[in-house]
Parts: sequence; structure tokens; C-alpha cells
Amino acid sequence: QEQLVESGGGLVQPGGSLRLSCAAPEFTLDYYAIGWFREAPRKEREGVSCVSSYDGSTYYADSVKGRFTISRDKAKNTVYLQMNSLKPEDTAVYYCATHLRDQCSGNFYLRDFGSWGQGTQVTVSS
Repeated sequence: QEQLVESGGGLVQPGGSLRLSCAAPEFTLDYYAIGWFREAPRKEREGVSCVSSYDGSTYYADSVKGRFTISRDKAKNTVYLQMNSLKPEDTAVYYCATHLRDQCSGNFYLRDFGSWGQGTQVTVSS
């Protein structure tokens, strides 16, 4: 199964940090551009960040630029999303997904992504 597994979510105070992990137990993530998305209650799923496999380019939604960083650890077959300076509006279930091509952009069209994980909950609250 080309399915992803997210982990690392939790409860943090505003201004805190979390590092989310995206793993693929049965295939190599490095062959794919990987995106991070989030879905808050009663809201549509929205793109957060993406890293290309073609040239390693990274992209971020305007709402997280300067606070979030996407990266790969090829040895661990894992893609990370480092989240700093967290805000209450960052509260959501976070998902990672494979892009259907080896390049991605800041458009984050859902139709461009294939395999998804089950998500990990991030709650930012005092």
C-alpha cells in the first residue's frame, strides 16, 4: 500500500514548536514530491508546504512562511515539518501526501496529490 503515516502532533502553547513526521513503511518517499496539508474543523483541507523531488525546491502557504520548514531525511525515509511560533489558528489535523509528479508549487491543488496518511492532531492553546 502506498500509504503514508503522520506522527508528532500534540498540544502546545502559543509560540511553541512541534516537529511532524511523514513516513512511508513500504515505499521510498525520496521518489516523490511531498506535501503537507491541514484541515481545521468545518474548514476545507488546505495546503501548508511542499518539497519537490526534482530539484528539492520548497514551497509554503503565506500563512506559515517564516515559521514552518519542510525537510527530508533520506536515511530514515521521512519528511518533516518543523513548526515554530505556533498560533491558535494553526490548530488542525495535519496530513502528508505524495504528489503525482516530481515537482510541486505553492498552488497545493488537491487533485495533484495521490496517497495520504490518516493525519495527526495539532492543537495550539493556552
